[in-house]
Amino acid sequence: MKFLKPGKVALVTRGRYAGKKVVIVQPVDNGSKARPYPHAIVAGVERYPLKVTRTMSQKRMLKRSKVKPFIKVINFNHLMPTRYALELETLKGVISADTFKEPTQREDAKKTIKSAFEDRYASGKNKWFFTPLRF
Repeated sequence: MKFLKPGKVALVTRGRYAGKKVVIVQPVDNGSKARPYPHAIVAGVERYPLKVTRTMSQKRMLKRSKVKPFIKVINFNHLMPTRYALELETLKGVISADTFKEPTQREDAKKTIKSAFEDRYASGKNKWFFTPLRF
């Protein structure tokens, strides 16, 4: 699909991560041999950072500002695109189709994504991406 490009923020509509926000890292429009349907490799936020106030100590602020990411291959039918986008130059080289074959590669990719997401959250960019959906 033309509008599901890398960097586009989408919502997951089905499965374990339903209602979570993801950013598309690599779309596969025609499918592959292993997955013969259009899908995308995505990185998302499994656990969102909590609210922080001025009265909190620095230690408590750091603890509440943590982000738990996930990486997944998701069918286009289960993604709802939004108008938002994220620049993700750091994530493009980290996740590929081969990342999902080896568990250690998955963990390394998640750690890299975690640090990228936390840096972005700390800088105050893309606030909407780091707030949970309310419905």
